[in-house]
Amino acid sequence: MPHPIVHRRAPRARWGMVGLCFAATAINYLDRANLSLALPSIQREFGLSPSVTGLVLSGFFWTYALMQLPAGWLIDRFGAKGVYALAAAAWSLFTMATSLARGALSLMGCRVLLGAGEAGAYPSNAKVTALWFPTTERAFASSLFDSGSRVGAALSWPVVGYLIARLGWRGSFVATGSIGFIWIVAWLRWYRDPRPGEGYGDQAAPAPAANGRAQTLRWTGLFCYRTIWGMNLGFFCLNFVIYFFITWFPTYLVQARGFSMQQVGTLGALPALCAVFGGWIGGYASDALYRAGWSLTAARKTCLVAGMLLSSSIALAAIMPSKAAALSLFCLSYASLAFTGANVWCLPADVAPAKAYVGSIAGIQNFSSAIAGVLTTTFTGVMLGLTHGSFVLPLVIGGCVCLAGAGSYLFIVGRIEPLALPVA
Repeated sequence: MPHPIVHRRAPRARWGMVGLCFAATAINYLDRANLSLALPSIQREFGLSPSVTGLVLSGFFWTYALMQLPAGWLIDRFGAKGVYALAAAAWSLFTMATSLARGALSLMGCRVLLGAGEAGAYPSNAKVTALWFPTTERAFASSLFDSGSRVGAALSWPVVGYLIARLGWRGSFVATGSIGFIWIVAWLRWYRDPRPGEGYGDQAAPAPAANGRAQTLRWTGLFCYRTIWGMNLGFFCLNFVIYFFITWFPTYLVQARGFSMQQVGTLGALPALCAVFGGWIGGYASDALYRAGWSLTAARKTCLVAGMLLSSSIALAAIMPSKAAALSLFCLSYASLAFTGANVWCLPADVAPAKAYVGSIAGIQNFSSAIAGVLTTTFTGVMLGLTHGSFVLPLVIGGCVCLAGAGSYLFIVGRIEPLALPVA
């Protein structure tokens, strides 16, 4: 079938909308990464063991995962503007509340509430790009908002490190949490959905039913598709490794590689910076292949599978004796994960039977990815306790999980096209 070429001029406002999503994602990740940078100070003050630390880190992901499902539905039902603003207010408030923690239990409670608040971010991002961008630009647009996670993670190293040095770890949570309220003002002031005929969500007709009759699809019916399960498994594998970078990586550099805190704040940010460019390249490459005549399936899957295969290089970093060689492999792995991630986040709009399901599909696949966050944080903490601080096994297993993710996108995910609605 020929590509759906869009003849009318795309509105320039679409870049401003995705720019707002980028800013929110950066703030989102700055807030969630704050704890990772503050961990050495918090562990000393509260006397936390590695196992308890892993449990505290995982608390965020339990509610983050569970709230993905209702968040996606709410976004489809009420729109991204209001839901995103409420989500940002919640996660900013609970980031600031972390400064009041007095032990492992209260710290865990703040992380649980923070996860619930942050759940609305990525499904909203996916909804916005589905409404504002055509298929030929969607992967690059997704790479832009997704790169906010890497920018936020990279900024957290120098910014949070500076704040901890000047204000203490408690003051750092107050400072980073307050940034979200500034974004809310800008979002409510400038974001809008496309006007009729201006965006691209209104162009997509619902996918036909198997018997040729139009048919609605309940939210639970999305779980009946093999492609949805393949997306879930693939994203689970991708984030299993990404969340190592977000949570345990600073501790790894200090304990396993002997980095100073100053080196952690400079050299330690290199993988996240490489990931920013990796994501942009992944989005651009996918759209370019599609515009060059490749099928959407070939364009998306080539980037998904190649990125996951390259990201398995994290396993080699565990056995490299040289700090420079290990850090180079971490840069390659994180950049490859971001290369894949740009394509992961355009899939909800690519396969949705209608735009009314984009937020729900995004929430479903992000639910699975958040479960990976629970497992990687807890598993790493337990392994450190059992192996007296060795990171070798978690990193090697992470590399194997990347290979499994490549297989999921290649063999389980079907054609990248709107899912056919069921027979009545």
